[in-house]
Amino acid sequence: MSSTASAPTFRQLTLPASVLLVVAAGAWVAVLVMSGGMRGMTGTMGLSFGAFLAVWALMMAAMMLPTVAPFAGLFTRTFGSHRTRRTMQLAAGYLLVWTLAGVPAYLLARLAGSVVEGRPAAARMIAVAIFAGCGVYQLTPAKERCLVKCRSPLGSVLRYANFRGRLRDVRVGMHHGLFCLGCCWAFMAALIALGLMNVVAMVVLTAVVLLEKTWEWGRALRVGLGVVALALAMAVAFQPSLAAGLYQAPDTRQMPMGGS
Repeated sequence: MSSTASAPTFRQLTLPASVLLVVAAGAWVAVLVMSGGMRGMTGTMGLSFGAFLAVWALMMAAMMLPTVAPFAGLFTRTFGSHRTRRTMQLAAGYLLVWTLAGVPAYLLARLAGSVVEGRPAAARMIAVAIFAGCGVYQLTPAKERCLVKCRSPLGSVLRYANFRGRLRDVRVGMHHGLFCLGCCWAFMAALIALGLMNVVAMVVLTAVVLLEKTWEWGRALRVGLGVVALALAMAVAFQPSLAAGLYQAPDTRQMPMGGS
């Protein structure tokens, strides 16, 4: 069976896996409420490490739970007993990986925020580097290998049958989450440049990840997205405001009026 044909889809959802979509919807509502007070803020948005990690975990629940729901459906269809409990444990392990990914995300956002503060040229250079890095990674064999694991998880599912212990399904979620992180870490770095609470960017990236994982042409999309990211790297060199998470337009409200 080809990897494209075996990519998990929403048609494979079980009722417990569908609950992940409900949880994700709740997380989206919370993100929308919070984003109003953080709009236009750069770097870590003034958050402490603990607060940043909490917000990051909420964002990952909103963005990534819909993308893992098809896999959760496939997993619980394969192992039919205790579907609800196993799905929730799988989701917990998956989100644990993405929450821990908030640690380097915080460090990158803090570093970028301190470097670019009052330095538009530095903001432009970092934005170019982030988008270019994302584009290059999309075209690498490492990205392809991780994407194949996400699109063709049947072999991994059969391996998971050998997992033992009370936390076996948490381990399944963590194992799958690591491959997903390998697929998508560059997108999340791009989100730091676009603005961590940029809801439009979050929606676009969620759709991109979902299409890569489940669409018939998802693997071809990988290359197209790489080209788009490289084009964005060139565009932001001339229009730094495209990287709203790093670039703050000069505040002209306090400029003195001439002629007094």
